Amino acid sequence: MKFSLAILLLAAIAAKPYYQQESVEAGKVVYQSDDLTIVQVSKNTYVHTSFLSTESFGKVSCNGLIVKGGKETVVFDTPTHDKESKELIAWIKKDLHCKVKAVIPTHFHDDCVGGLKEFERSKIPSYANEKTIAYAKQKGVNVPERAFTNSLVLPIGTTKVYATFWGEGHTKDNVVGYFPDDEVMFGGCLIKELQAGKGNLADANVQAWPVTVEKLKQEYPNVKVVVPGHGEVGDRSLLDYTIQLFQQP
Repeated sequence: MKFSLAILLLAAIAAKPYYQQESVEAGKVVYQSDDLTIVQVSKNTYVHTSFLSTESFGKVSCNGLIVKGGKETVVFDTPTHDKESKELIAWIKKDLHCKVKAVIPTHFHDDCVGGLKEFERSKIPSYANEKTIAYAKQKGVNVPERAFTNSLVLPIGTTKVYATFWGEGHTKDNVVGYFPDDEVMFGGCLIKELQAGKGNLADANVQAWPVTVEKLKQEYPNVKVVVPGHGEVGDRSLLDYTIQLFQQP
C-alpha cells in the first residue's frame, strides 16, 4: 500500500507543468515596488512587469524579459515609463551584479518602448526590427537606435540570445525573443495568456496571427517557459491557446 502511494506521488510530481515544478526558482518575486515587479521564471531569466493606463482596457500590466549570461544581461521590452526603467537598470546592476548589454523592443507600442529614454541615458544600446524603427518614427514614439532585418543574435557572457521576426500578428513588426539555455520564449504581445481576449487589434494582422504562432511551435519544439506580453507566464499551451483564439471567426 505504501509502495503504491509512493508511486502515485512520484507520478503526480512528474506530471506537474514546468513552470510550477521549478517553484524553488520559477515564480519567485525578487523585486517589488509600487510600479515594478520582477519575478524569476528560470535559472537565468526574469520577467519584469510594469503598468500602462489605457483608454480602452484601463490599467494594464505589461511584461518584459531579462536574460542573464555571465555578468551580462539583455532586456526584452522596456518598462512602460522612464521611472520604472531606471528602477530596472538599478536592480540589474545592484542585485544581479550585471551589465545591461542591450534592450530589444519587440514592437513599436508604448508597452515596449515607453521607457526607452532611460536606457539611452544609461548608454545602453537598443536594437529593433527595422520595421519597428520605421513605425516608431511614423507614430512619433521613442525610436530604438540600431536596426536588424528579420533576426538578431546577441552574445551574452558565454551564451547567446535571439530575437526573430516570424511573421505578422499583434503588429506587422512583432519579434519574438528566445533563450535556448533555459528554453524560455518571450512572445510579447504576439502571445496571449490563457483565457485572454484578443486585446488591442488596432495594428494587427488577425489572419496572419495564428499562422505566425504555428511557426513558433514548429521552430521551438523544446520551449518550456513562454512569457506573454500581458498576464501570467505559462508553457507551450499559450501557443496553442493563441492559435485557437485567432482561428475563431
